[in-house]
Amino acid sequence: MDLALRPLAAVLVSLLAAVLLPLVGRRPTVRETITITAAILKLALVSSMLPAVLAGQGVKGVSFALGMGLSLQFRVDALGLLFALTASSLWLLTSIYSIGYLRATTSTHQTSYYSAFAVCLSATVGIAFSGNLLTFFVCYEVLTLATYPLVVHGRTPEAQAAGRRYLVYTLAAGQALLVATVWAETLVPGSEFRPGGFLNSQTPSLTVWMLFVLFVVGCGVKAAIMPLHGWLPAAMVAPTPVSALLHAVAVVKAGVFGIVRMVGYVFGLDTLRATGADTVLIIFAVATILIASIRALGEDRLKRRLAYSTIGQLSYIVLGAAVGSVAALTGAMFHIAGHGFMKITMFFCAGTVHTQAHRDGVKGLDGLGRQMPVTMTAFAIGACGLAGVPLLAGFIAKWNLGVGAVEVDHLLLVGVLVVSGLLNVAYFFPILFDAFFRAPTSDVREAGWAMVLPLGVTAVVVLLLGVIPDFGLHFFTLARLAAESVVTGSGVLQ
Repeated sequence: MDLALRPLAAVLVSLLAAVLLPLVGRRPTVRETITITAAILKLALVSSMLPAVLAGQGVKGVSFALGMGLSLQFRVDALGLLFALTASSLWLLTSIYSIGYLRATTSTHQTSYYSAFAVCLSATVGIAFSGNLLTFFVCYEVLTLATYPLVVHGRTPEAQAAGRRYLVYTLAAGQALLVATVWAETLVPGSEFRPGGFLNSQTPSLTVWMLFVLFVVGCGVKAAIMPLHGWLPAAMVAPTPVSALLHAVAVVKAGVFGIVRMVGYVFGLDTLRATGADTVLIIFAVATILIASIRALGEDRLKRRLAYSTIGQLSYIVLGAAVGSVAALTGAMFHIAGHGFMKITMFFCAGTVHTQAHRDGVKGLDGLGRQMPVTMTAFAIGACGLAGVPLLAGFIAKWNLGVGAVEVDHLLLVGVLVVSGLLNVAYFFPILFDAFFRAPTSDVREAGWAMVLPLGVTAVVVLLLGVIPDFGLHFFTLARLAAESVVTGSGVLQ
């Protein structure tokens, strides 16, 4: 396939699956075969563009003219490819996990579940490969709408209430993003993403500030920046694979990816520093990191504790984007992938504990480390990684964030990272102590291979990324290339 067609093909392959599933996917084996096949094809298409991006060429995809100077454009750069590789690889593992989880819980509405999941991944890759603001906005809103059926999948009153809350937050944010997109289009027709930003120094300061607020609100809801985070803990009523989608694969990652895009490719670091907007973003990121970590300490339900952990961890990425040095940006972008693998591991483990032990709280997990050794060892790896323990993926991100903060004389931010790591220890390690050092209270065994295999693979990846950050899909090199292009303003696709 021609290189220029691959970005669009990567977007459409899961959309095709979403169309086929309601037509021919009534039987479980057919439904699951279509899902797994689409996931493999998507990962293969996205991975096939890696050599060109690593060579510094990028990939200019197709463009669709809409009239009045507007167009939908697909382009692949280092940052977009990093996000797409993370999402597509985790979708494959989540699809395998979903088979075991949905069968174990005898869930209904499975065809609509897999179809909505496929649309979400099409929108996510579309966000990653968007070449301009309009394309980004369209895919961003498709992701919002496609996720709603997954949030309300259980059809319970609690799920429907969570779904309404999700829509209120995300659709309101979408309106802010729409206004910002239209306004930016009037200032710079085309609004193509450009390393270093397409808004120039002649843009009035007031205009920069107003656009900055609109973009932060528009992307900050999915990024769960406080106080825009309220929908995320409520959405934990959804099935565990959906929670994994929300926290690790698509939705919240689309939010922080959008923040990084806006900082580095719309405004540019120099513009934000000249107006002081970078300082405001740092303050919100720091507050979110600390407050979310403290809130996690008080949560008694495992998935809600993981939700507040996600809120805090996402703001590492926002913080790195706001600090703006090469090291800080590298750490932030690498954390898109690293956090994805760590957090999805922990949600997979939570779902396995739910199906096997029927336990959802942070208490009552006594002895599970002996009865479910693979599951709880994977959970321990994810927890240690999020706490920043060396030789795990989380340490690589935090180290680079700390180095980047020192480089620009933000020494207090190093203290924030240390305190956050200690809080992670405080709310995760009691769970591990109960699981590994207390006697079992009931007879529990490991789940089937369809659930254990994905969480085992993601846990191993967390280990490998901590020792060899470029293992497999070159996440660290992609992060470094993207960070350097943002700081130097180079790497524009022609």
